[in-house]
Amino acid sequence: MKLTDKHILVTGGAGFIGSHVIDNLIRHNKVTVFDNLSSGRMEFIQPHIGNDNFSFIEGDLLEPDSIRSALKDIDMVFHLAANPDVKLGAEDTYVHFEQNILATYNLLEAMRKSGTKRIAFTSTSTVYGEARMIPTPEDYGPMVPISLYGSSKMACEALISSYCHTFDMFAWLYRFANIVGERGTHGVLVDFINKLRVDPFTLEILGSGKQKKSYLDVVDCVDAMVFCVGHADEMVNIFNIGSEDAIDVVGIADIVTEKMGYNDVEYRFTGGVDGGAGWKGDVKLMLLSIEKLKDLGWKPPHNSQQSIEMAVSSLLKE
Repeated sequence: MKLTDKHILVTGGAGFIGSHVIDNLIRHNKVTVFDNLSSGRMEFIQPHIGNDNFSFIEGDLLEPDSIRSALKDIDMVFHLAANPDVKLGAEDTYVHFEQNILATYNLLEAMRKSGTKRIAFTSTSTVYGEARMIPTPEDYGPMVPISLYGSSKMACEALISSYCHTFDMFAWLYRFANIVGERGTHGVLVDFINKLRVDPFTLEILGSGKQKKSYLDVVDCVDAMVFCVGHADEMVNIFNIGSEDAIDVVGIADIVTEKMGYNDVEYRFTGGVDGGAGWKGDVKLMLLSIEKLKDLGWKPPHNSQQSIEMAVSSLLKE
């Protein structure tokens, strides 16, 4: 599907990744943002307000009538609205069911009733759990998520796939590595920067510090998402999106402290849980195979270290 001259609805469009999706899509399309602003920020989409091809609806996917009316004349949905806090699931077991699974069901039902047939969905590498195959390909199994967040995204993938096959819809499902960059609001980079602004001499690191994962710049991520829609045409298209390498938490801490100009920072490790994980549900090693994405014709222009360096520089300017 060529994303040109379409009317696209972006749920969660005022969020970190969602606002970058808007920046990309609005170049050649009409875009409507649907967001309840629970974590999204109007400042992220402020540059587009006043653009004839942009509109904003403050609404909640937990209100079926609200999303149904927003789907009028929509050609495709980019569904990013979700609660992304992996750690939260160990404290609140309902939040990911409600804000991820139930919200996605309500959206799919509204799409079915309105006749909107195409959806792009942001899933996660955490659906694989502690994968034994590294790099991990899309057909790896069995998938055994270890967080309620990962299980909720896996359930959403299943719902979307079943709706596609039952109601002749089409989907692009993206399993993300860790996405970082300008406007980031959570995650290890934001955590480290906030901690060092309070205490530039000591940095608490959750877990052993040996957790090693893949990172990708948000602009590159969105470029890959749009590329997949334009070049993959199965009923259900599943792609890992990430870089081709990984970096450990200590390496990230080194980049952050250097970028902030702090020397001789003492790292204090919490030791973590389950053999060095930062929290319950934290996957200690994650590197996705992106061979399927490369075969399609897209390759990440930056590796994990470069993505983190770019992200930290952007976040320090905010």
